[in-house]
Amino acid sequence: MNLIELRDIHKIYQLGEVSMPVLQGISLDIAQGDFVALMGASGSGKTTLMNILGCLDRPTSGHYWFDGRDVVELTADERAMLRNQKIGFVFQNFNLLPRTSALDNVLMPLTYAVEHTSDREERELAEALLQRIGLGDRLDHEPSQLSGGQQQRVAIARALVNQPSLLFADEPTGNLDSHTSEEVLRIFQQLNEEEGVTVILVTHDPNVAKHAKRIIRISDGVIEPEREEVQEVLTETEHPPVHASADEPRRSRGGFVIRLRRMLRTALNSLRRNVLRAALTALGIIIGVAAVIAMMEIGRGSSTAIQKSIASMGANNLLVMPGTASTGGVSFGAGSVMTLIPADGEAILNEAPAIKAAAPIVRARTQVVYAGRNWVPSFIYGTTAAYLDVREWPVAEGETFTDRDVRNAGKVCLLGQRVVRELFQGEPPVGKEVRVQNVSFKVIGVLSSKGANMMGMDQDDILLAPWTTIKYRVTGSSLGNVNQSAASSSSSSSGTSQQVNSLSQIYPSVQSSLYPAPSAVQSADTPLPVRFANVDQILTAARYTEEIPTAMRQIKQILRERHRTRAEEPDDFSIRDMTEMATTLSSTAGMMTKLLLAVALISLIVGGVGIMNIMLVSVTERTREIGLRMAVGARGGNILQQFLVESVLLCFCGGIAGILLGRGVSLLVAALLRWPTELSLDAILAAFAVSVTVGIVFGYYPAWKASRLDPIIALRYE
Repeated sequence: MNLIELRDIHKIYQLGEVSMPVLQGISLDIAQGDFVALMGASGSGKTTLMNILGCLDRPTSGHYWFDGRDVVELTADERAMLRNQKIGFVFQNFNLLPRTSALDNVLMPLTYAVEHTSDREERELAEALLQRIGLGDRLDHEPSQLSGGQQQRVAIARALVNQPSLLFADEPTGNLDSHTSEEVLRIFQQLNEEEGVTVILVTHDPNVAKHAKRIIRISDGVIEPEREEVQEVLTETEHPPVHASADEPRRSRGGFVIRLRRMLRTALNSLRRNVLRAALTALGIIIGVAAVIAMMEIGRGSSTAIQKSIASMGANNLLVMPGTASTGGVSFGAGSVMTLIPADGEAILNEAPAIKAAAPIVRARTQVVYAGRNWVPSFIYGTTAAYLDVREWPVAEGETFTDRDVRNAGKVCLLGQRVVRELFQGEPPVGKEVRVQNVSFKVIGVLSSKGANMMGMDQDDILLAPWTTIKYRVTGSSLGNVNQSAASSSSSSSGTSQQVNSLSQIYPSVQSSLYPAPSAVQSADTPLPVRFANVDQILTAARYTEEIPTAMRQIKQILRERHRTRAEEPDDFSIRDMTEMATTLSSTAGMMTKLLLAVALISLIVGGVGIMNIMLVSVTERTREIGLRMAVGARGGNILQQFLVESVLLCFCGGIAGILLGRGVSLLVAALLRWPTELSLDAILAAFAVSVTVGIVFGYYPAWKASRLDPIIALRYE
């Protein structure tokens, strides 16, 4: 049975506009189990014929059947599978992978096998082949540590590991001494006689050709008529048969995990052969990812600090004001209706999820006196300790007042930095007493400095005290000094001009007979304190700036329910938000995000260009290796996957190192420069994903270019 049939094979190389015929109408039959020596002088076409027979090249015209299959009609991948399953190559220059052990060189064809056994079984098979050719103690030796004969034996073991039915040997003794040449030729004879492997020996040496059963001579691209030859039989045997035994475990189809593991192993071995170049390639990714991580953490820390700074100025604040009274189309202004009480603030805090803090405020404007010095602060606020949470305003010295002070109308206060400077002029204020409207207040704390607000007003020119103390002890809210607009309004509506103060109507209109009713003049001369606990405003803080609209809706719903406002009635309160500050915060955060995105894109491009550049250089340097891998059965997709996996591995390792470096830089900046930084897990995950994406995107073109190489051209590359 013929294993090979050639009919009228022509091969013409096109060199520019010149056609160079190499093979001219060759017809040839080679039987299964034959041992053929293909002889010819240099330039006769014997190597071209071997490449066509080995499915490395295609004829210009003619027909070639291998084991009954028309090879000419096969695709490149189908020819690669045929080489992997049926054909083995022993090259003149050995073509072993440098800086790779003998065992890994032998295992290389199994990486591209369509069917796989386990790693352990394949390793045992390769070790058995090396032991049978006398290299059992050289398994871990690299080619540079082996002699020429030992390298050729490794090449023979590599050619046999897939149990081929056809073995090509291209000038296998050209680089060996005579003794080693005899050993190698003896191995070929054993393979042919004891294992039934068809051997085609390409040589120009008649002494080497004598070892074959059949000699085919080729001259000027034409086969000469065959004549009887006497085969030189080598009876001396030094080594046992080298082909894999017939009882080797049958291969079963491997899964995706097996293929992925072997791709990773091949990629790692390739990268390990040039560690310095791999490290330099990954350096661009390391620097890029580290820059992104460090910049995003520093930027996020800065953004958080900016947000806190703007929030402390009131960007997240919502101010709830009382309603407005009007009569006859005349409005009496904000606060002319007393509709807010401290309990409203408590309800807002407890029932509005978007609100993180709320504080009632009672305002006053009067003189503050200390030791012969006086000052009129811009703000005198009666409030609760929650005011400091709303404004995110820490105490620099001392402590703040408590809820107990609020309940008991305690005479304690906090002073801003401006008031401290004006009244105490360098003296420590904590523990001292100041007088406000002839009421003595003990200074228990000093607020930290805030500076001017967005309207230019000095925020440090402030005095804070419990709202009950300001309302009942300082402002002295009573029947004689309440809002006169509201009084006039009420008087007009009643139509009774003789009433001195109509606000006495807040008490029961039916007087007890036990005491005589006071006259109008008596009521005006002796006003009674008003104990109705209304407040001038309620200051609240939303949890986040973007939740301000939600917070406003929640406050409105809560207050309308508490004030029993019917659906057709207008609100008896108003809500003001700090739109300008919120807009400033949003624009600042957006600018920071765009800046970081620009840095990330620049880092991505720089790292990606570096990856592509080095991978293109790697493809050029490893052209012969690519040709060798294709010769032993690697398909274009295998080469594409290998280079892509190498690129992704580089970026993966570079991404891990970059994340560690970026975190280290961020911590150093925080420790040495005292810049605010903040851990950004999403930035770390994004940087890691970007590094892998860079490996795929920028590694694809070099990998595709490698997969498109012609195996013959790649093997001849110098």
